[in-house]
Amino acid sequence: MENIVFGIARSRGFHLVLLLLISTMANIKELIQPHKQFHKTLRCAGKLGEELGLECYVVGGAVRDLFLHINILEVDLMVVGDGIAFAQELGTRLKVKKIIPFKKFGTAMIPRKDLPVEVTSARTETYKKDSRKPTKVIYTDLQGDLLRRDFTINAMAMDILPKSFGDLYDPLGGIADLKKKQLRTPLDPDVTFSDDPLRMIRAAYFSAKLGFQLSDECIESMKRQAKRIEIVSWERITAELKKILKTRKPSVGLSVLQDTDLLKHVFPEVSAMYGMEQVKGWHHKDVFYHTMQVVDNAAELSEKMEVRFAALVHDIAKPRTRRIDSKKGYTFHGHDSIGSHMLDKIAKRMKLSNELRDYLKNLTLLHLRPIALAKEGITDSAVRRVMVLAGENIEDLLILCRADITSKNPKLVKEYMGNFERVEKLMLDVKERDSFRAFQSPVKGKDIMKECGLSEGRIIGQIKHAIEEAILDGEIENNYEAAYEYLVQIKGQYTS
Repeated sequence: MENIVFGIARSRGFHLVLLLLISTMANIKELIQPHKQFHKTLRCAGKLGEELGLECYVVGGAVRDLFLHINILEVDLMVVGDGIAFAQELGTRLKVKKIIPFKKFGTAMIPRKDLPVEVTSARTETYKKDSRKPTKVIYTDLQGDLLRRDFTINAMAMDILPKSFGDLYDPLGGIADLKKKQLRTPLDPDVTFSDDPLRMIRAAYFSAKLGFQLSDECIESMKRQAKRIEIVSWERITAELKKILKTRKPSVGLSVLQDTDLLKHVFPEVSAMYGMEQVKGWHHKDVFYHTMQVVDNAAELSEKMEVRFAALVHDIAKPRTRRIDSKKGYTFHGHDSIGSHMLDKIAKRMKLSNELRDYLKNLTLLHLRPIALAKEGITDSAVRRVMVLAGENIEDLLILCRADITSKNPKLVKEYMGNFERVEKLMLDVKERDSFRAFQSPVKGKDIMKECGLSEGRIIGQIKHAIEEAILDGEIENNYEAAYEYLVQIKGQYTS
């Protein structure tokens, strides 16, 4: 196995210390070989850099992920020179018709579908205290560019010029931190996080994604500067929270946010669950940690970010609805309905799409319904009602209900699952699901108007509702003939 070392490179603007590559790691060139499209892109960019006489590197997450054996989904290139001009020529060679330049920052995107490429000019930045957007961009060398990055594991660079292809530059100890599974900032964390407070949420994201621990200095700095996250736009905050939810174990990142007081600023309704006691025996004592377990359970059951988001907010109204009952202990009556209403305000603040808002409201409102069916006994009409209310979300609702089982008592879990599986089996029956997913009266408004001699109006809707209720209650079959016959029977109640 070949070791990789840093040579002394005064011409590149700074002294590079010797690095003995961890013995368990392969030569970086060997690590690149399986990533064929990535390798091809680097060779193309390196050749261009040689022709233009520019230093050219692949930097950041792609270098990190090579050592972690993670699939590379995008490429970050850095040139010591004009990054936009470089990107324009590279885009042509990669057969991309149009690049997206950001002239203020010396950056350009090459939007390839299979492997997007971002090209930046080596730069440092200065910031105003009330904004995370750079007020001044200063073009610099490799060292200056690496120092401005968020974490040491993202502050490594690999030379891609043909003669020096594969030379690794790690002046800040990124490889050592990878080995330690540690997140550490290149500069004093107070400086790194103050410049761009969004990096504090990204710290939580990388902790969850990679299973790495934040350094004590980072944790203390995040606590000191938590309030600065308020200068970041809600669109960016929400995007990072969604990324945390997409990780294998979202509770890791969410707990980092809670432990550093960031959650109070980015999701106060979830932070309010911390320390909130519940009834002993079934749930965890603390609503927050119960919710974290539900989110992790949902992550094991589904790849969908939306299901995991629903798990995060399903008990969001418990802090508002907690009461003490002399016999039952703590109760949370109505937390499903109130939580659903709370999501209107939350969605507006967090800039959620209307589609996601309605999805979260629906699952929050209904998350107790299948559980109630399991406890109370199963009737066809009750099951049908839940199916109709859930609509297209029925499968996700059932996933959420399964994820909500967090008891440590195996006897309770076995009893509960036995009933729940019977409900689930009935709900997931293909004929039932397809029939009731888009349920509405088989008899249409024009049929009702003709039979009853009525014009359009409120009464037509009332009659349709009565027919639908009769079908849901199992009084009549879900077909046109039975519904029309029922219409004839009840029309006198509305036309008299």
